[in-house]
Amino acid sequence: MMNLSEIAEFVDDASRYANAIPQLSETGKDLTLEQAYEVQRLSVQRRYDRGQHQVGVKMGFTSRAKMIQMGLDEMIWGRLTDTMLVEDGGEIDLSDFVHPRVEPEIAFLLNKPLEGLVSPAQAMLAVEAIAPALEIIDSRYENFKFNLPDVVADNTSTSAYVVGPWVKPDIDFTNLGMVMSFDGRPVQIGSSAAILGHPLRALVAAAKLVGEDGGRLEAGWTVMAGGATAAEALTSGVHVRLEAQNMGSVNFSVK
Repeated sequence: MMNLSEIAEFVDDASRYANAIPQLSETGKDLTLEQAYEVQRLSVQRRYDRGQHQVGVKMGFTSRAKMIQMGLDEMIWGRLTDTMLVEDGGEIDLSDFVHPRVEPEIAFLLNKPLEGLVSPAQAMLAVEAIAPALEIIDSRYENFKFNLPDVVADNTSTSAYVVGPWVKPDIDFTNLGMVMSFDGRPVQIGSSAAILGHPLRALVAAAKLVGEDGGRLEAGWTVMAGGATAAEALTSGVHVRLEAQNMGSVNFSVK
């Protein structure tokens, strides 16, 4: 029987030391989705044991573009910790990552808990603010190749995230234009509607999936709604900026 704690240590070390590892499913470690989430929980618990704490969750594969890009077709979620947050306008060091990519997103800030099956209206009542955001994903698997349990075990490629200015959620954010640029050159142009038709549906899905795992979304947490476009590979020296219609911008640089 596979030792899930050992797999969690293997995955956590890959993230901690920015080492590429073989796909679990190609090394005889074929996990079920349930086992993969347990590996995720155990691997992130190792981070908590080192002093980090959870500050939110992220959704994955909430747009057709991302599903097509990665050849997967099911929404997943991962955990955000305090050390993953990069200051707006800040800098990341490429050496801290294996093969990082970036995608434009919308972030939610919660003012009360959300748990289990909730309606969009109930979810909206828990939203304190929304913001343009950039997620830096970094699968630790060689060649960025994985199946669904592999990526879930790897905390859904969660690596770092940058959040722009928080704005009141009274604007209509159903279909906002989003332009992600590298050094002033647009590399991805999309819409918030690409996130499940409305980003709020990602928050509803997050409450459901986390609830199925026995948890809940907490007040004060950030929830990343998932990529609105396909992800772009990052290289040293590039400046990344996201302009989101009616919401402002967010940016960071790569050392």
